[in-house]
Parts: sequence; C-alpha cells; structure tokens
Amino acid sequence: MLDYIIRGGQVVTPGGVGGWDIGVQGEKIVAIAEPGALTEQVGRVIDASGKIVIPGGVEPHAHVAAPIMGHPNTETAPPDQVSRAALFGGTTTLVDFAIQGPGRDIFQAIEERNGRWKGQSYADYTYHCMLLGDIPSEVISQIPQVIDAGFPSFKVFTTNIRPNTHDRMARLGHVAAVMEEVAAANGLMIVHAEDDDLVQFLYQRLQNQGTYDWTHMHKAHTNMSEDISFRRIIRAAEWTGAAVYFVHVSAKEGVQAIREARGKGLPIYGETLHNYVSFTADDYQKADGMKYHTYPSLKSEEDRQALWTGLLKGDIHTMATDEYCTSYALKVEGKTIENVTGGHNGAETRVGITYTEGVVKRGMSLEHFVNVTSTNAARLLGLYPRKGALAPGSDADIVFIDPTVHKTLSMSDFHITDYSIWEGWEVHGWPVFTMLRGKIVVENGRLAGVQGSGMLIPRKIDSDLLSRPRL
Repeated sequence: MLDYIIRGGQVVTPGGVGGWDIGVQGEKIVAIAEPGALTEQVGRVIDASGKIVIPGGVEPHAHVAAPIMGHPNTETAPPDQVSRAALFGGTTTLVDFAIQGPGRDIFQAIEERNGRWKGQSYADYTYHCMLLGDIPSEVISQIPQVIDAGFPSFKVFTTNIRPNTHDRMARLGHVAAVMEEVAAANGLMIVHAEDDDLVQFLYQRLQNQGTYDWTHMHKAHTNMSEDISFRRIIRAAEWTGAAVYFVHVSAKEGVQAIREARGKGLPIYGETLHNYVSFTADDYQKADGMKYHTYPSLKSEEDRQALWTGLLKGDIHTMATDEYCTSYALKVEGKTIENVTGGHNGAETRVGITYTEGVVKRGMSLEHFVNVTSTNAARLLGLYPRKGALAPGSDADIVFIDPTVHKTLSMSDFHITDYSIWEGWEVHGWPVFTMLRGKIVVENGRLAGVQGSGMLIPRKIDSDLLSRPRL
C-alpha cells in the first residue's frame, strides 16, 4: 500500500520533465510512473494539477544560532525559526556550520551543533566544519576521521573580513595543509576568498578619506580582492589536489576565475546568493541600505548580470543565501562599513525568487532551476541521491511551485523576523506545498510539520566530483 500518490503535476526528475505520478511509501519515493500506472491501494491521492513538482531545496550555506560579529553574546535566529521558514519556502535541508576555534577541536564543534539542532529543527540538516585562524596541527589531523563520520566539507576564510577582527583568517600555509588532508580523504574545501591585505588597506583608506559610512562597503570588498584571492586559492588547489567550492561569488572576476580553472580540468565550483543576483551596490544608497548587505558586498550591475550568466551557463553551480537572520533593529544599527551587520533572512525566499528571476524572466529550464536550488548542492556536499532528486529510493522531499501565483511580496508572506529585503518584490510563481521524508509539512499556507522531526543527515561525496569538474 502506498501512503501517497502525487498526480497531475509537471514533475522534474533526473531524467527530465514529465507528467508522471509519484508513489510515496514511508519516508521514500518508491515509484515515478506513467499517469494512472500506480494501481496499488493508497492512503491519499494528492492533486498537483497546474503545479511544478520539484525535489525539496538544499540550502548549502546557512549560519544558524551563530555568533554575530561585533555583538558579543548575540546570535542569529535559532534552528526552529530558520527551518520553519525554510519549509514554507520549499527548502527541506539546511547546511549550517560547526565552528572550530581556540580551545575547541572539530568533534567538539560538531557536538556543540548537535546540541543546538537535535530536537529543534523542522527540516533536515547537516554541518560544514569551519576552521578558524591559525589552525592547530592536531585539528588538521582530525580531518580524515571527521570525513569518515559524515562531515566531508571544511570552510576556511582568507580574510578577517573587518578591521579589529583577528580570529577568522587562515594564512596560506594553514590553508594548504588543510587542503592536503581534505584532498587525501575525499573531502571538499569551502572557501570564503577575499584578499585580506587589500581589504584592510581599503578600510583604512576609506576611513582616512572620511568615506566610512555603509554606502561605501563595495569600495572595501572589491572586485580586485575577489579576483586575486580566488586565483591564489585555485593555484593552491592545483598544488594540493583539493576540490574547492567558493562561497558567495559576488563579482564577474570570480566567475571568470572559476570558468578558467574548470577549463583546465580542475574540480572548482561556485555558489552565488539570490540577493547578489537581484540587488547592486546602488541599493546601499537607500536610507536603510545597510539591510541589503552580505559579505563580501554587493557589486555593480555589470557584476549582477555576470552572475546570472554564470548561473545560466553552468560556471556557478548553486544558489545560496548565506542565511544570517537578525532583527531589523540590529540589522540597521551599524552605520559604518566597519560595524554594519552582514547577512539576511533568505532561506525562505531562495527557491521562489530563483524561480521568478531565473525561469520566468530569463528562460532557465526547469531542470537547471532544480540543479541550482537542490541537486547540485546535494551532489557537491554528499547528500545525493538521498536528497536533491525525485527518484525511486530518494527521500520523499517534495515541493510544489504554483506558477499562477502573481503577487507583490509583503511581510505577511514571510515566517521569520520582522523585515525582509524581498518585501515589495514581484513574484510569478511561489512554493505552496512541502513534504519532508514522506510527511506533509506545509499545505494550504499552514505549517503541518513538527518541531524536532528534522534529522541530521550524514554525507559522503562522490570522489568523481572531487577529481574533475563534473557539474
């Protein structure tokens, strides 16, 4: 007996798009069949007529219950709030960060995250391992065991991001040592790449010039910085054999660096953010323009268009958010480029905005839309085919997008915090139904999921993705 048959929708599978029926039993998809071919007894037939049926989104970059830079003892929104909003937006799996640092090794960082997520999340989840500063050799030596434990992705920073912050940047020697261990054990490097010498010099120059308010943020986090740092990391990856995933690509130079590296056969991948492809540095000029900021920074209209071109042509592989949810008051509290708070509450809007801006406005195919919002992240991070696919044996993480939804987004459309940079944005299509592992969690605008039902998902990356550019 089947628990559900989903019928009548336009179904996006790894094999293409068609009007198939989906059979769900327990937590899994058990059949993708021709219409009417599933004749078993069924608990409920779900009519998806007029809807686009896709796998649940995979958010590859979220900072949940994370320390807020410049605000001691203050954190971003916790797992229950972020995961609930994510489900409303069609995302069923979130990737957070287990933060290693002074006095804490990687396994202790993972245990800390387990304590924050277990029993709290509405969605499934996992963690990248974030390695900070001067990474001790004994921490680097843990990498093979951490990968064996199901956490194969490791984030480093090549900048401290802001002045008077000294605990983030890993120097190149440490980065190369991590790369060597990660490459040998079939892991993936996750890199926030900016050139710290440039960034810190430009902060000081802007202060000396009296142009230190937030509207000048893009003059500290520049295209030149992204270009130099990306190419430096790519060269280190060539020497060590590491596969690299660049987070939040923001500039045309970053896209070009990734394109060239992949042309040489290197396993280099990139993500951008849906705010980077929708806003520019001109938005900083607004009265509350700091609300649009995520590090590194918004760039020019030319860069925004280059990011879209990169997404459409396959030079950029995932649409992420860098989820970093705060209240509006905290978000607009900072007034200089040194104290503005980065990040925004994007996990709920990522899938819907990408559909409108990518599929409707730019002709992105449904298959490619699913790739950049779900499948590519699942494959790169070792979740596939359990996640990121509508296929027999995959988790029944299923989302309906209603393409007839035409509206201007208002705060009543959102389910987290008290502001959104997407308020007032016109959308053509929006997620309206979400299933997580065979359980309906959002339907008819109501939450049906249960807090604590989200699971920690172990990961193992296909070695082929780590040896050559396979996406």
